Amino acid sequence: MFAFLGADLHSHFIPGIDDGAATIEDSLLLLRAMADMGYNTIITTPHIMIDFYPNTPEKILNGLDKLQVAVKENGINISLRAAAEYFLDERFVESLEKKEKLLTIRDNEVLIEFSTFSEPQRFKEVIFKMMTGGYRPIIAHPERYLYFNNNLENFVDLKDRGCLLQMNLLSISGYYGAAVKKTTELLLEEKLYDFCGSDVHHERHINAMKALIQTKNYDKLANYPFLNKKLCF
Repeated sequence: MFAFLGADLHSHFIPGIDDGAATIEDSLLLLRAMADMGYNTIITTPHIMIDFYPNTPEKILNGLDKLQVAVKENGINISLRAAAEYFLDERFVESLEKKEKLLTIRDNEVLIEFSTFSEPQRFKEVIFKMMTGGYRPIIAHPERYLYFNNNLENFVDLKDRGCLLQMNLLSISGYYGAAVKKTTELLLEEKLYDFCGSDVHHERHINAMKALIQTKNYDKLANYPFLNKKLCF
């Protein structure tokens, strides 16, 4: 179904450590559905957020090890890795200042997010710290940051600063609302996206993805030049 995507670099499949899959059974159900839709490589990205999900690389990788065993035992034909979705909070800044090793999507690329409702303080400073520390930011679902939506220059500025932009697959379907869908269509038209991620948390997301294939927006994505063919694992 979504075979043109191949790889997924944003999801929440490790059980019990964030707002994604709650149990190993949930994880396997979701991963089996991803494989059925044509995905062959998954980089699952649990939240690291000091106030809600104070995960560590060690905790994430331990969860990954257990999930990989379960995937193999259940015959799910999918390659599974882990990175993280880092929230731009004090703990993240501290990690940068201490030069702690971050979990990367590929090479030096780090998936980051921030509040969808209010622009974070020191945002541009943190981006600069990442770049000077040798990391390249991948901005998760930029179309969902409502304070950016009325000005295309905000997204162009992110690209000019060296950031990569990752679209949520369901954003084009209207799952997150009309405003997010409109911004997604604009960024697609301007070819500002670098990656597409599922951001799957639960079965409702899977069902919405399956419904997307029945819409004209699926064809738009299939013909878009970015996709995840750039991900060479």
